[in-house]
Formats: sequence, C-alpha cells, structure tokens
Amino acid sequence: MPLLVTDYSWTQTESTVCISVPLKGAKAGRVDILSTDEYLKVHYPPYLFEAFLFEPVDDERSTAKVGNEVAVISLPKRTNKVWEHLMITTNEKEKKKEIRERALLKYQEKLSSESRFKVEKQHAEKKYALETMMKLEKEERDSIQKTKDAEREKTTAELAAWQLRQKQKAEGEALLKLQSQRNHQHKLKALTEKQENGLSEVKLNQRGNSEANSKGKQADLPAPRPPGNIQVTFTPRVFPTALRESRVPEEEEWLSKQAEARRAVNADVEDLKDLKEEERSPDWLKDKGDKCFATGDYLGAVNAYNLAVRLNGKIPALYSNRAACHLKLKNLHKAIEDSSQALDLLTPPVAANAVARARAYVRRGSAFCQLQLYAEGLQDYQAALKIDPHNEALQADTQRIRDIIQGSAADPETQ
Repeated sequence: MPLLVTDYSWTQTESTVCISVPLKGAKAGRVDILSTDEYLKVHYPPYLFEAFLFEPVDDERSTAKVGNEVAVISLPKRTNKVWEHLMITTNEKEKKKEIRERALLKYQEKLSSESRFKVEKQHAEKKYALETMMKLEKEERDSIQKTKDAEREKTTAELAAWQLRQKQKAEGEALLKLQSQRNHQHKLKALTEKQENGLSEVKLNQRGNSEANSKGKQADLPAPRPPGNIQVTFTPRVFPTALRESRVPEEEEWLSKQAEARRAVNADVEDLKDLKEEERSPDWLKDKGDKCFATGDYLGAVNAYNLAVRLNGKIPALYSNRAACHLKLKNLHKAIEDSSQALDLLTPPVAANAVARARAYVRRGSAFCQLQLYAEGLQDYQAALKIDPHNEALQADTQRIRDIIQGSAADPETQ
C-alpha cells in the first residue's frame, strides 16, 4: 500500500498552476510522473501523490522538473481564472476511479501515438537516406561514365589521326613503287624493240615457209560437228530444313543482346594483362565465384565477380550473383544496386530470362525488407510472383511481408 504525500505545496496565477512535491530522498531516475488534462500522479516508491485537478489544464504545454529532492510541475490553465481549490472537493471513490482510469487510458494512447510517430519518422529517415545515397552513387557513376566517354572520344580522334598518317604514308610509298615499276617497264620496252629489229629479217624469211605449211595442215582438218541440245533434269529436294531462328521479335532482340554481351570482352585493361589466359575469361571467373559462394567464401566470390564485371559488364548473371553475396555480407545498398543493374540488362522480358528476372527481384526485395523498407520489398516480391505464380515459398514470403506492413506479424529485425 503506497504512502500518500500530503506535505505538497502549490501556487497559481490566472494562467498557470505550479505544484511542488517533496521527493523524500528518492533518486530522480525512480520518479514516475503521469499528467493529463484533469489528473496528475507523482509516484516514487513507496510514496504516491495524485491530484484530481479542479479545472482542466493544457497537458501538451505542461512541464515537470526533478531535482534537489523536489519535483516541480507547471500546468498551464485552459481558461484564465483563479481556482478556488487545487483539487476537486468530492470524496466519491467511483468518480475518482473513473477519472484515474480515463487519465491512464489517455496516457497510454499518447504513448502509442508517440511510438507510431517515432517509427514512421525512422522509416522516412531511412528511406530518405537510401534515396540520397543511391542518388549520390548514380551521380558518381554518371561522372565516371562521362570521363570514360571523353577519354574514349580523345583516343578515337588520336587513332583516326594516326590511321590518316599511315594511309598517307602508304599512298606515298605506293606512288614511289609505281614510278619505279614504270621506269623498269620503259627500259624493258626499249630492249625488246632493239631485239625485235634484229629478228625482223629472220621472221620475213620464215613467213613464206609457214604459209605453205599452214595450207597443207588446213587440208587435213575434219569437218565441224552438227549442233544439238542436251536435256538436264534435277531431283526434287524432299528433306526438311530445320527452323533455326525464332520468329518472336523480343526473343530475337534478347538473343542478339546475349551474343553481343559474349563478344564484349575487355581483355585489354592495363592492370589485367598479367593474368593467366583462363583468368581473363568472364565465364571462368563466374564459375569460380559460384564455387566460392557454395563453400561460404562470399568475399572471394565478390572478388571473382568484380574482375568478371571489369572484363565484361554486360552479363546480367554477374550482377545478380554478386547481389546474393552482398546480401550474405549485409552490404544491403550494394545488393540493391547490383540487382537493379541485373534487371536493367535482363531486357526485353522473355521466357528465356524469366527465371533470372524473378531471382533478381527476390534478391532486391530481400535487401529492401532488411532495411525495413517493406513497401518497396513487397513490390519486388509481387513482381517475382507474377513471373512464377505457382512458387509456394515465394507466396509465403510475399504474404509475410504484407502481414508486417499491416501490423499483424512481428518485425523479424526486432525479434
């Protein structure tokens, strides 16, 4: 049974009531103060002070200070007038009980509202921080890409100028070679004419003999053959020809992108020239990263995927698998970024990349949920469920996120 405090004091003005309650040696951390518009309680075991106020006060502007073994509570009045008493004069226990219960209910509602506001504020701050970080990272990527484009244009211009110089040099050499050949031909022609002049007399003497011999040979030739036609027929082509190309435009575009990605190997990076031949293959590095992930070596897997991305940044599986590693390492922002990059590369959406798209959506949704951004996570899980609607595990995870958002399930981060 608590001991009621009776040696309190109070003063008032037309707008404020000030109450001083002695704490009788109690520490400030053990003092519990509850205040509403019609009820005040100061509890420091085993002592208890409670006041059923004479008039309503403005609880939102009330203040309490604890120190020097006294608690001073300042209560602004709702109406500017002087009270006749501090507390109501009735001794009805039921009425006081009703006031006390009503005050406790208001106080609990106030605490619940403050708790909800705090959670919403934390969620908004986390979302804003994530958006800001992703924006900064995007600006950094754009700046790096801009620098790369400028360097590429500069290198292209230098290469074009070098090719032009080489072409001009080759044309000059070809011209000199052609002039040399012409001089040589002139010399040969002059020598030939000189030889022909010396042999012309011999040819004139031999011409008579040649004409006599040719007349004798023409008399011995057989008559020409009569003309005719030869009929040619071909056998019909009866064996079938396999249809090797898809007739769906989206599938053709996806296959074209896949083929282009396989050809886009950047093996000329300066700091990668010391690698072995197999280490400069993105497929070999991907297999190595998959094996490291299977054995729990997530950092080793990330390093393998990083090198593969530097060699070929157009393969979606590299980003999606690296996102899985970042999830294991709790690098949640990097997991979101890699999953988003994989989804950008997995276009257009066709049956051939449906499984990869669903996997990327689930990994990004999981990262969002671990950041307590459940609304964004639910969108990704629903997108994955749309691709694979019969996946029972995916259905269960999606429903669990809905329950968390609706408040019917406990937040797994707080359990």
